[in-house]
Amino acid sequence: MKFEGTYVAMVTPFDENKQIDEEGFRSNINYLIDQGVDGLVGAGTTGESATLNHEEHQKVIEILVDEVDGRVEAIAGTGSNATSEALSLTKFAADAGADGALLITPYYNKPQQHALVDHYSTIAAACDIPIIAYNVPSRTGSDIAVETAVELAKVEGIEAIKEASGSVDKVSDIYRALSREGLEDDFNILSGEDSLTLPLMAVGATGVISASANIDARRMVLMVNSILNDDYTRAMELHYEMVDLIRALFIESNPVPVKTAMNLMGLPAGPFRQPLCEMKEDNLEILKKALKESDLI
Repeated sequence: MKFEGTYVAMVTPFDENKQIDEEGFRSNINYLIDQGVDGLVGAGTTGESATLNHEEHQKVIEILVDEVDGRVEAIAGTGSNATSEALSLTKFAADAGADGALLITPYYNKPQQHALVDHYSTIAAACDIPIIAYNVPSRTGSDIAVETAVELAKVEGIEAIKEASGSVDKVSDIYRALSREGLEDDFNILSGEDSLTLPLMAVGATGVISASANIDARRMVLMVNSILNDDYTRAMELHYEMVDLIRALFIESNPVPVKTAMNLMGLPAGPFRQPLCEMKEDNLEILKKALKESDLI
């Protein structure tokens, strides 16, 4: 499976009791599909997966697959710091009909590089679903090395990596290493850093899994499609149109600014689950200014 284009790391909207707002989630799915996205990711970091219990996690995946109904790719976040739990969630996603599974590297445990290969290989061998490894060392304390990414690319069923290490050099090195092994067409790299999507795609990434696209999917889709069509002039224009908004959306821990922006725009988002809480007032003003300048509020 070729993972290419714009995927949205969706928020999980909550009602006033901080329970999953199913109607709001379905509404957001349809809104984003109408914006032209290529895929939607549910129950990932932006979806506050860390505070979803197992039953809620499965519910989000079920709603996503049901509402998408084959119109775009439905990707389930199924990672965990326990291989057994990640395996259980990935099997559930496969049985539910998801098109792929996004698995963050086990957090806190800090597994060795060969242990990361074993972790992902164990799940890929047991689950009939394309797997995207998710590398975000700032959150997990674990970084997938270039050589490890190449080893993962050789494992049947592991089809891509979401790279959020914040390094253009890292993605460049991964792509070059894949090319040396003849794997560059069989294993995709997806940007996990919204503000770096343009440069990461310039050195080999094929798309983005974007949190900011919850807010401005239209322009993210236009930029990514421009890059895929080798129109870097237009892509650069769109990058600079979005960059201040993207920075404002990460001024505090994701997804706090994103959910705040959605609430300001009248999109279903609702409150946060602790330990996340409302934004500081000065940061909120920066976010509001960026939204106004982008004609979103």
